[in-house]
Amino acid sequence: MSNYHEDTKNHDIEKIRTITSNMPPYISQYIRSIQFRTTSKTRLEYVIDIRNFFEYLIMENTSASLKDISLEMLNNITKNNIEEYLDYLQHYEKNGKEYKNDTVSIKRKLIALRRFFGYLFTNDMISANVIDKIDIPKVRDKEIIRMNRDEMDDFLNQVEYGNFKSSRQNAYHEKQKVRDLAITTLLLSTGIRVSECVGLNLEDVNMRESSLRIIRKGGKEATVYFSDEAAAYLQEYIEERSLLELENENALFLSSRKQRISVRTIETLVKKYAIAAVPNKHITPHKLRSTFGTALYEETSDIYLVSEALGHEDVSTTKKHYANLTNSRKYANRDKVILRKKE
Repeated sequence: MSNYHEDTKNHDIEKIRTITSNMPPYISQYIRSIQFRTTSKTRLEYVIDIRNFFEYLIMENTSASLKDISLEMLNNITKNNIEEYLDYLQHYEKNGKEYKNDTVSIKRKLIALRRFFGYLFTNDMISANVIDKIDIPKVRDKEIIRMNRDEMDDFLNQVEYGNFKSSRQNAYHEKQKVRDLAITTLLLSTGIRVSECVGLNLEDVNMRESSLRIIRKGGKEATVYFSDEAAAYLQEYIEERSLLELENENALFLSSRKQRISVRTIETLVKKYAIAAVPNKHITPHKLRSTFGTALYEETSDIYLVSEALGHEDVSTTKKHYANLTNSRKYANRDKVILRKKE
């Protein structure tokens, strides 16, 4: 039987080992030093970001290979070198392919390098940490894209009834609509991440309690509860799934190949229905999560409940994302406290 989270972790670890095998030994030392306080996904992202930086150094110094980049070379890097690299990241070509990075991506890459150089400096491997002199780019808070009640109705009607332009699309929709309804109503009624949905196994579902056992970011286990409407669609899907002839496949949601569904497949199906039903908004699985968070906050006014439901480790993250809603609610209640009785 497959275990999505373990399989994903092992796959990340193998990729980390493959990449670091072609890099200096101090990279592996750094990765080992953070393995018990970071996820495998985070470590893989760090390794890739460090490798990209090293490849940039090679481009600037054609005599070097990845393994030739010494601690002495890193020790001689200047503030200007880092600033030039950050400028390069905005738009560059590699192996005939064009790459662009927005401020959010550049900020993440700089943070990865800052932590790496911090490790080298703390362990006396370099004499100065030049990256500490670089300001972290400020990222403007983007307005949360979410669906309102009418748009949610249109979206779910599209999932249920289809009515696509081509007969081929409609035929495929008929085969998958029970599954797709179960997935989309579950995402909208729980706010779980798409990776958490993909990782669900049959034994994680408790229909009696209308609950799911999920693995949050960082590997923490949590229980979330789904609505009666989602329960009805999920029950129908589980019954349909039970008729399939499967060998050692315990994944809840399956692809057309009768294997665990992928993140990309869910992203694609959400996009397909959203384009047809809500064409003026760019709706993704994460936007379904935002829609849930918004609806829950509007109904309860409890930011702490929303934070817990979404699995945020810090309520300040929730407050940041839903600040506009908080301000709107404050404004709507501005006259609730009466200062003087009206004559």
